[in-house]
Amino acid sequence: MFLDEIVAAQKRGEARGITSVCSAHPFVLKTAMQISEALLVEATCNQVNQFGGYTGMKPADFVAFVRGIAEEVNFPFEKIILGGDHLGPNVWQNEPADSAMQKSEAMIRQYVEAGFTKIHLDCSMKLADDPAGALDVEVIAERAARLAKAAEDSLPSPTGRGAGGEGGLRYIIGTEVPVPGGATEHEEGVSVTKVEDVRQTIEVTREAFLKAGLESAWERVVGVVVQPGVEFGDDFVLPYQPEAARELSKFIESQPMIYEAHSTDYQTQDALANLVRDHFAILKVGPALTFAFREAVFALALIENEWFAKDERSNMIQTLDDVMLKHPEHWKKYYRGNEMEQEFKRKYSLSDRIRYYWTYAEAQSAFERLMKNLGEAVLPYSLSSQFLGAHGLTAMQAIEARVGAVLEVYAEAC
Repeated sequence: MFLDEIVAAQKRGEARGITSVCSAHPFVLKTAMQISEALLVEATCNQVNQFGGYTGMKPADFVAFVRGIAEEVNFPFEKIILGGDHLGPNVWQNEPADSAMQKSEAMIRQYVEAGFTKIHLDCSMKLADDPAGALDVEVIAERAARLAKAAEDSLPSPTGRGAGGEGGLRYIIGTEVPVPGGATEHEEGVSVTKVEDVRQTIEVTREAFLKAGLESAWERVVGVVVQPGVEFGDDFVLPYQPEAARELSKFIESQPMIYEAHSTDYQTQDALANLVRDHFAILKVGPALTFAFREAVFALALIENEWFAKDERSNMIQTLDDVMLKHPEHWKKYYRGNEMEQEFKRKYSLSDRIRYYWTYAEAQSAFERLMKNLGEAVLPYSLSSQFLGAHGLTAMQAIEARVGAVLEVYAEAC
């Protein structure tokens, strides 16, 4: 598996990494396939689960969805690693541990049976009947091992369970991660994971795996999630500071695994390259990709406004905002401030909660009209130069170029 090659290269002292594309957006995935030789695509427990998640897709549906895009762009499906992110009881935090963990087991079985091979075990959240205070690391580890056992038992055939075989699952452990989708308040800094904490996570989780009879599975734990000191929110990005993570970086050199870094969106190419050099070899990105898609679509909508009569326009930007106001559940608790500030964030926040709304019927209809209006011909030089800062592109190429520019930064860093 390609992940094994990344780990081996890191242990040889080579600065190699891989981009983890955390998105269900077809344009994002299509562009990623067009510029990648191998690809890691991940779905989260909130996004995809046995009840459909917010995408409406179960694990098998997501796999079929990715496979369909791969066939469309002639990308070899066997070169795609499918990952499950934050697999655990996060969706069912308000339920007692018994029911929440049973549902988590059912979810992880479906992920494995559908063909996901990279599994992030995340049982860090407190459940309804957990005692007051911080959740014990031993409880987190025991629950993670329980889910790993469910995953191992769900593999299609016993031959795939060997310690290093291509058919074996690869696990990511660790729970010290930034808020999914970005912080909800402005932050001036975040605390880098302490070495003693990551050491404890590894040791306690290893003990839980061995106690559960999962020696082979433990040998396939390839990464641990930590906080390297990166974060982003509505209007800020905290850049990676190598000096702050020096001890953390040094520690993992003595371990048979690498780090996985979440919320690396909007980092510079130099920062991403430094992360890879410092053994944060799996770089997760999601909102920055759909933010780039939104940028391109907004620019195309402004071109349309200058080129078409009012009654012919898609009204793409206003339609999206109308949909968000009609269905506020995906942004309301995340975007603080007065009415004007919330309106600004709905369009331009780096957290990009707008990514949840592209699949709504009204938004899809407006997008289709926009693309039909602009057609397949190269856009006028003056309008393209004005609103895209480029020229010689069709509308579709303009979108792919904007998303591709973000992915290229990651590709270079890795």
